[in-house]
Amino acid sequence: MAIGQILFHKSDRDIIIAGHRGICAKYPENTMLSYRKAIESGVDQLEIDVNMTADKKLVLIHDPRVDRVTEKSGKVRSYTLEQIKMMDAGSHKSYEFRGERIPEFKELLELVQGTEISLNVEIKDRTFEVVDATVRTLFDYGMRDRFVIACFDANIIQYAHQKYGVMTQGFPDDMHDNFSNETRAHMYAVGIPMWQITEKLVKEYLACGIQPWAWCPDTEEDVRKAVSCGARLLTCNDPGPAMRVIGEMGRRRV
Repeated sequence: MAIGQILFHKSDRDIIIAGHRGICAKYPENTMLSYRKAIESGVDQLEIDVNMTADKKLVLIHDPRVDRVTEKSGKVRSYTLEQIKMMDAGSHKSYEFRGERIPEFKELLELVQGTEISLNVEIKDRTFEVVDATVRTLFDYGMRDRFVIACFDANIIQYAHQKYGVMTQGFPDDMHDNFSNETRAHMYAVGIPMWQITEKLVKEYLACGIQPWAWCPDTEEDVRKAVSCGARLLTCNDPGPAMRVIGEMGRRRV
């Protein structure tokens, strides 16, 4: 087993808890505030979303457009990093978060570099250019064994795995664009939504050597369901319920 795989799963009993866009249930998604609060809560991993600006800088924002989470409109690709950094990425959540900014990817890497936090890096700007820039930046910050590259485009998953040999996280077959018979061979993990997860599906992926991860179990009931089905990582909008349940089960990583 590769070093990175040991880091993700010390034993089959470990349940890893990831913060979805930080703690997006309580704080503005994909902001440094949200990431810091997730780390303070004790998560093992952060799930983040990467897009690219007009001047080729990597920024953390879910959508390819800025409309939903800022006061501006248009594609991320149409703004420079300087312009992006002037946008208010907090007020959409609550006025109390006014002035939170869209982070540059490097800001987060500087925050987690000296920790054991791993990253689930979803490529939202689905281009090989963004994969190249993302993976090389992760390598530059010494994160080689502490991340997976995720995408709903199977071509991106295959490209990242074939070119860089990195761990990847895909999704159930019918959720992928460009899915092929080769796709599963390039997946380290699969992100299964709560409405689709079953024990049968989990066993199917385990039989293929693919780690079963669940998103987003945000209630204690959902957490227990995901674990009973065999999920080994839980990506949560609110990690609190997962922390409590997994702690009670004695299945937190130590």
